[in-house]
Amino acid sequence: MRRAAVSVASNIAEGYGKSTKGEYVLYLGHARGSNCELETQFIISKELGFGSEKLTETVAGLSGEVSRILAAIINKLDK
Repeated sequence: MRRAAVSVASNIAEGYGKSTKGEYVLYLGHARGSNCELETQFIISKELGFGSEKLTETVAGLSGEVSRILAAIINKLDK
């Protein structure tokens, strides 16, 4: 889970450092994929009974917010 979370931020940063808008959008897509991976791991951990209900709900909400932000940035850059 830590690797996936770090991958989200790392892909955003790496894409921002690229020389074209298309490359940036590509890396934002990678970040979105890593965030989806993280969301899946949260679901699995919840089903296995790890963490409190409140904690898993909070983290899932934050991950959903990251997903919406990434989608908005990608949509804006694709215009």
